[in-house]
Amino acid sequence: MQPRRIGGLAYACRLSLVVLSLVTFAFVASPARASGADLTGVVVDQNGRPLPRAHVRVIGDGGQVSKAGQPSDVFADDAGRFTLPAAGSCRIEASLAGFRTTSVACAEAPMRIELPLAPIEETVLVTATRTGTPASQTGLSTTTITAEDIERRQAPLVGDLLRTTPGATLMQTGAPGGVTGLFVRGGESNYNAVLIDGIPMNEPGGTFNFNNLTSENLERIEIVRGANSALFGSDAMSSVVQLFTRRGVAGQANAPVVTGQIDGGNYSTLHATVAASGVAGRFDYSVAAARFSTDNRVPNSAFDNNSVSANVGTPIGANAAIRGIVRAELGTSGTPGQTAYGRPDLDAFYDHNDVVGGVTFEQDLSRAVHQRATYSLSSSRQASTNLIADPPYTPAYGSSVSDFEWYDFTFDNHTTLRRHYASYQADWHVANRGRAGDHRITALADWNGERATLDDRLNADKSTASRDNFGAAIQHQMLWHRLSTTAGARVENNDSFGTAVVPRGSAVVALHQSTGSFGDTRVHAAAGLGIKEPTLLQSFSTSPYFKGNPDLDPERSRTAEAGVEQRFASDRAKVDVTWFDNSYRDIIGLRSTGSITSEYFNIGLTRARGAELSAEIAPLPSLRVRGGYTFVDSEILESTSEFSPVFAVGQSAFRRPRHSGFVQGSWTWQRLTADLTGIVIGNYVDSDFSSFTPPIVVNEGRTTWDARLGYRITSRVTGVLMIDNLTNLDYQEPLGYQALQRAIRAGVRVGF
Repeated sequence: MQPRRIGGLAYACRLSLVVLSLVTFAFVASPARASGADLTGVVVDQNGRPLPRAHVRVIGDGGQVSKAGQPSDVFADDAGRFTLPAAGSCRIEASLAGFRTTSVACAEAPMRIELPLAPIEETVLVTATRTGTPASQTGLSTTTITAEDIERRQAPLVGDLLRTTPGATLMQTGAPGGVTGLFVRGGESNYNAVLIDGIPMNEPGGTFNFNNLTSENLERIEIVRGANSALFGSDAMSSVVQLFTRRGVAGQANAPVVTGQIDGGNYSTLHATVAASGVAGRFDYSVAAARFSTDNRVPNSAFDNNSVSANVGTPIGANAAIRGIVRAELGTSGTPGQTAYGRPDLDAFYDHNDVVGGVTFEQDLSRAVHQRATYSLSSSRQASTNLIADPPYTPAYGSSVSDFEWYDFTFDNHTTLRRHYASYQADWHVANRGRAGDHRITALADWNGERATLDDRLNADKSTASRDNFGAAIQHQMLWHRLSTTAGARVENNDSFGTAVVPRGSAVVALHQSTGSFGDTRVHAAAGLGIKEPTLLQSFSTSPYFKGNPDLDPERSRTAEAGVEQRFASDRAKVDVTWFDNSYRDIIGLRSTGSITSEYFNIGLTRARGAELSAEIAPLPSLRVRGGYTFVDSEILESTSEFSPVFAVGQSAFRRPRHSGFVQGSWTWQRLTADLTGIVIGNYVDSDFSSFTPPIVVNEGRTTWDARLGYRITSRVTGVLMIDNLTNLDYQEPLGYQALQRAIRAGVRVGF
């Protein structure tokens, strides 16, 4: 292993020299500083937010002009600012995919150019490059769930919002509060890096349970598919999911904006929220609290969750700011087990309490250089408890019956996980014009200090684990009028597996620019490597049945994709088709080392390739429809469990459907808003895990529909109605775990 790691370091050094050469070229090619007579301004959206990388050009009476040999077009910087040579009688035109092209007279300088959103709008992402980048310039497959989407869809839990992401499948053990995992493009559920405002939230080893992560006080959610360890290190094997907390803005007369909602329905469900945001002196703030509780469908499956969040920021001088965020999700859920096959466990429960807090300092060292430093501490306290042995039973379902009687067993496991995180990032914008292009250089370094306490209280076995990981990355973004490329690499040093190098690259080519009814045509492609550290159990467990292995290599992924995006009908329709090819190797699994002993080894390999089709249309301002279809052809090439029929070589990946899709429609008419969402999941490999004869190894999938209605009663009061599983379908998401049938909630939302 060591020669491979040394080779990786050599590769990183060579890559760094190439990037530094490009930086030097960009700097040398940069023109002299513009004179005071030049035209300056800022490009913003209709809400006043800056639009980085908008294309800005001077148009004279005879077309595009220049001054003193300087080209007459530039790209706006990260704050939306631009500088262009003056040209007498002229106009300044600004354009960006997903926005209406706008021009203003040069005489208005310094100018503010506001770009209205097109019917199919563009979003500016942070997650794709760790800098503000329009989605059309990333070359990656991305999805953004906006604040408007979150409000209209009225889903208390983030996991339910992610179901309408192309390439993604959510699996939940039964009703809300059950263990909830996200599978993206054939990857495992622990192959997704999850962040909030740049702060990692995964457990050490990548695990993230979405069961009690709420959508309260969120501004947006960004999902970037593909391996992205080049920027985010461990866990970003098949996707990155990042949540952004709302920031405070001043209301009328600088009064705070206060909102609240209360709703409830069958299954004894109650959902209540209250939030306040605004500006007080130099501080902006957004705070919120919420409660969601439900008894769910079967005995001992009740779920109670309380959440609190806050985001506070203030400027420091003219060019710096500091911001702090806090979020707590405190949940308790009953765990009755596979109730479709027998009696529920009547006393087992799971406590899941997550708290994260962080502070970020940002500063503009100059107009071209920006720096950012973050420190955070996150804590997860989990208790899985079953202190009473329930009576034995024989599992049965339809014509399938278990070969033997099942017995309950008691346990009382408590886990405390802490993650110290520190990060420094510097961004340098080398503003070039003409053939040299526009360049952005990002250099960053991250430290993760992982700490754990594992406490088996019934057996009086308590152990601790600690791991420190360091990563450094460099990224070079290059932008021309029709071409955008990104290249970067990360060197990750992990206490468990040593050093690894993970590169990533992407490109977008604008083959055709909008001519009205026939819109932009963009070809995009990306490829990268991903890594995931072992879990603490896999590295440090002392149990002879699940013996840890300190010499484990990281699990690795290689992902590649290519696609075409086409806009139609004056930006009222958009279609994107993307092909992907992924492999996941060195998957960690248990291997027998004796008659009753086993140890963790790197023994698995899975391939997943397929295609995503997504479409969005907005034929009227009041009507919007989007949908997606995903085909995943997965195959296990090396098994982590060679004697299991569902994990055998040649079998499709476990619980990853071959066909899946969604459709979502939104309609507004006067005071009424209506939303309808359909989720289609095809057949997939599953297991009853009950030793049935004959065994059940296929889940038939399902099609479910959710409806939302809102009626504005007054300017401050809106009535809301939410119906989940509209057709009252009786289904099991993983086999044995009964999902909720029709669930209805109704209530009111108020704002002041």
